[in-house]
Amino acid sequence: MKFVFTMADDDFSKLLQQAEQLTTEIEGNEELPRVERSLGQVLEASHELYSRVIQSGVNDIQAHLLFGSKGIDLQQISQKLETLSSKRTFEPLQPIADSDVESFLKNERENAILSLIDEVNKNSLQTTEDQKWEHMLSEWNKEKLKLMNAMIGPSQNWLDLKRTPEPPSIADTPKKFGHSMLDNIEAAYARQVHQYNKLVFQGSKSRTMLHQKFAQVAEELNDMKVKEMWEIIKTMANIPALVRDEDPLKARGNPTIQQCLIAQGKKYLEKRYKQYMSDVVRSNPAAAMRGGEPGTYPLVRGFVGLRLQGQSSQGLTDGVVDDRPLWPMIYYCLRSGDANAALHCLRKAGRDHEEFIAALEEHIRNPEKSLSEKSQTAINFQYRIQVRNSTDPYKRAVYCVIGCCDVSDEHSEVARTADDYLWLKLSVIKSRPNNEPEPFTYSDLQKLILEEYGETHYHAYEKPLVYFQVLTLTGQFEPAIEFLSRIPRYQVHGVHMALALHDLYMLGTPRNVQAPLLSVDTDDPAPLRRLNLARLLLLYVRKFELSDPSDALHYYFFLRNLKDPSGKNLFMCCCTDLALESRDYELLFGRMDPVTGLCSPGLLDQFNNPHIDSKVIALNVAEQLVNKGLFEDAITVYDIAGNMEKVLELFCVLLAQVVNSGGGASGLRQRLSLLAEHVSRRLRYADTTALPASLVEAYTKLCKLMTFFDQFHSENYEGALETLRECELVPLSSAELESRVAAARTARGELLRSLPAVLRALCAILLAQRQRLRAAHDHNAPHQIIKHVEWLREQAEVLNTFAGNIAYRMPGDTYSQLAQMQILMH
Repeated sequence: MKFVFTMADDDFSKLLQQAEQLTTEIEGNEELPRVERSLGQVLEASHELYSRVIQSGVNDIQAHLLFGSKGIDLQQISQKLETLSSKRTFEPLQPIADSDVESFLKNERENAILSLIDEVNKNSLQTTEDQKWEHMLSEWNKEKLKLMNAMIGPSQNWLDLKRTPEPPSIADTPKKFGHSMLDNIEAAYARQVHQYNKLVFQGSKSRTMLHQKFAQVAEELNDMKVKEMWEIIKTMANIPALVRDEDPLKARGNPTIQQCLIAQGKKYLEKRYKQYMSDVVRSNPAAAMRGGEPGTYPLVRGFVGLRLQGQSSQGLTDGVVDDRPLWPMIYYCLRSGDANAALHCLRKAGRDHEEFIAALEEHIRNPEKSLSEKSQTAINFQYRIQVRNSTDPYKRAVYCVIGCCDVSDEHSEVARTADDYLWLKLSVIKSRPNNEPEPFTYSDLQKLILEEYGETHYHAYEKPLVYFQVLTLTGQFEPAIEFLSRIPRYQVHGVHMALALHDLYMLGTPRNVQAPLLSVDTDDPAPLRRLNLARLLLLYVRKFELSDPSDALHYYFFLRNLKDPSGKNLFMCCCTDLALESRDYELLFGRMDPVTGLCSPGLLDQFNNPHIDSKVIALNVAEQLVNKGLFEDAITVYDIAGNMEKVLELFCVLLAQVVNSGGGASGLRQRLSLLAEHVSRRLRYADTTALPASLVEAYTKLCKLMTFFDQFHSENYEGALETLRECELVPLSSAELESRVAAARTARGELLRSLPAVLRALCAILLAQRQRLRAAHDHNAPHQIIKHVEWLREQAEVLNTFAGNIAYRMPGDTYSQLAQMQILMH
């Protein structure tokens, strides 16, 4: 039994020793306060905790555990929040006595704060409202452009106003600059545009006219209709040169220009009909019996023989000439453009037509002018007495062509085609002496073709060449080209015809480039229209501007003399839009060499002249990018434009946002890091004397802070402290405190915004060093540890003093973390 009690005494002695050792360890812990509770108090606390768990549930327990692990008393915070009240925050202040200076100053201070809050609130609401309406107006303008682009169909058709899908942007899809979207015809035209613009760049005066270059492209195509269209353009363009400063439509109203247009229209119709007669005669030489004699007279004789073959000559009057009816011979001689051949027919017919011969001779001398009063009176008299009721339709037609006797007669027996009808109508338009009113004017003919007959009469979509021909030969180039633009097969040709006529100053364009494709100006005489060349060209270029930017720029160059509604050069505006859409700035503007400071040539450099500057376009692009919030792209474009101040400003704005983040391989911070290398090299070799010193300093320090945070996140604390010391942003000793506080007062906002993150990171570094010193307590000499701890405590105090003295309000958690760090250092 004694042995048993001895063993029990030993166990109780060991237990007592362990309890005393545990008590000593608890008392020696400086961080935890000593808590003394009796068993009853412990039991009561347990019941209270149990009842709280039952009431709050599992979620509240997890919340307490989460916040409690970070040293936050959730219950205490909840109590404080419940006591908060915003009732009296914006209540009217109580009136005070005039003699209460302290209360008066307090009220004035609170009034100033309330008025400032109210003003900021109003400004914020107004700014939001303005931005909302600006966005809505921008979207509506885009929709209006789509509506106007849809309103290019004929008036009798429904308009397709469905929302068409937006063309894919290069910003969203892979770039396809290597794959051309031009077909063979478009590429052939584009090559001619390149060659022509190259001569314009060189200032060549003897360059081939643009319509001739485009006509060469048409010659190479296996399409007779297209060749005929370009032949019409070439013929109508062969008039006296118009001046650039004069409105083409006003110039077209000049009587001299009108007579030239009429003459060229007749010339084309006569030349074409003569070719038609030659083809008919050549296809049946035996029946034509032309013989080997050259000239118009034998050709007409053979053609009349074939044309009237098998038909009765009943109704034809005044006999025959060389076995052919007289007036058909005269008519077809005039129709083929050879009035002398018609005169030859009359002279062979005898002396019964002396008065008409005299009139014809007068017509040959001045084909654009009406007959003299004497001749006109004689011809009109003969027409009223003999010809009007004649059974010979050819005789009536000849009298109307030479003497303009009856402009209302349609001559349907003779004018069997649109060409014949148009030739007859053009033939009766002649200038009158002494400003006498004309019975039938050029404007009357234009109105007749465009408005009274129109597309329906000519079956325009079934016979597009016919409708284009009657419009163009009557000097209505704008409606003709607008019509071609609605036919996919001929759209490409219509666009280049518009460019050719615009190059000759023959195309009427509206005053506002946002006008519909075809519009009417109230100042213009009816029925003239104006063609919006800018809209036509942009609609055409839109399909290949992203795949063939070089070709697109050459087409845009034709808009260099036009202005947008704000007065800016339209070519430069189009280039700006293309750059924003493609985002391939190096292709368009070139690449900046950071060492030499020189920019490699871009596509836009070839267009530079006294009125066009690629650097100005780059600045416009950069401003638009800033407005869109694309700061990275704006930095690149500003660098190309040589505006280093804007580059640094935007760089500081972006760096301040991401300088403290860890980043990733493809994140914004990583991209900025790569871009910073280029900008830093530019600054190293460039002249920075013109740049604000505070801006350069802010950029340099932010770049160093990027390095600091990279080292911090990789736990290279020693390197991070050294980088921070080089940055000279925060004090790392009491000797630096005053200078760093003074520097913070003049520092830029972007640099100050990064201060809270820097101080929090510095707190983490110092605490980590403190923990490492505690862990290494047994391995190092005590005096070294004490010295280092003293430095850490001094540094914590310096940082708190620095944070309190700078004129920058940081987030509350930063101040809390600094205070907590200083406490934990002791």
